[in-house]
Order: sequence, then C-alpha cells, then structure tokens
Amino acid sequence: MQPKLRMTKNRVYRNNGAIGALLDEYEKSITEFKEVIKDVNSKELIQIVDSKTEDEDCKSIQTIITHVVRAGYTYVIEIRRWLGEDIKYKEKETLNSILEYNEALDKMFAYNEQLFDDYPNIKLEELEPHKKVHVRWGQKYDVEQLFEHAIVHILRHRRQIELFKNKISR
Repeated sequence: MQPKLRMTKNRVYRNNGAIGALLDEYEKSITEFKEVIKDVNSKELIQIVDSKTEDEDCKSIQTIITHVVRAGYTYVIEIRRWLGEDIKYKEKETLNSILEYNEALDKMFAYNEQLFDDYPNIKLEELEPHKKVHVRWGQKYDVEQLFEHAIVHILRHRRQIELFKNKISR
C-alpha cells in the first residue's frame, strides 16, 4: 500500500511518519547526488582522480558511483537477511555513463522503497544490541540507524565527487 503524498512548497512528502521521513530524505540525498554528477562527461567519469588511495571504490567518479549504487542495495539486503530472507548481495556493476548511473540510482531507491511495501509494520528502532541488524562490515544498527547511515553515505560521497570535480581539469 503506497503512502499518501502531501505537497509543501513545491515538494512532495510521503505521509507515513518516520518511514516517510526516512524515504523523503534518502530520495532528497539521491536527487542532490544526481545534480552533482549530471555534467560529468565520459572522460571525467573514468578519470583516476585519487591514485594514492588504497580504496578501489574511491579512485574515480565512476568507482564512487558504482560503490554508492551497490551500497544502497546492500543496506536493504542486510535488513532483509535479518528478517529471515535468503538473499544474495548485489555484485558490483560498473556502468559507462551518467544516464546509466541515474537509472541505476533510481532502481536502487525503488528497491529501498519496496522494503517498506513488503514490511509495512517493520520496527524501526531497536534498543537491545543483540536484536539489531549485524551487518557484514561489523557494525550493529536498527533499521532506522541503517537508513540514516545510507542517507549520510550518499551525502559523503556527493561531497567527495564535488571535490573530485574541482581537481579535474575542465
């Protein structure tokens, strides 16, 4: 069941409480991310900007966006696994254009929205550490914290791409 939407100052908001707020802010972070990458051309996309980093996901704009898309799926997969689903992690998929990445970001966000359609009564907050989602990178989160992490993850990489764009000779 899709939540009702409410319009405020030319922006549409979901009308389903905390879940709606999380999804609205996640969608906003993706929109801002897409705004930053919209003018990246194919040469800039693949250009190695940080050759010194040991993090393979942070060498070029392409590797960053690839990482962002995959991570966006991973957060939901972690929750679905915690809920008992037998589901595999998404493989890294390198794309060749901003248009393709925009479509991938949209699909990733739709996958996140689907979680709340499938589990409309999911408990967002969990105070007991042993009942939290234990993710593969070692942290423990409740559903709300994991979505908050997902939002900030997009924001951090948006900032990183902004810095990369400043380094690229245009």
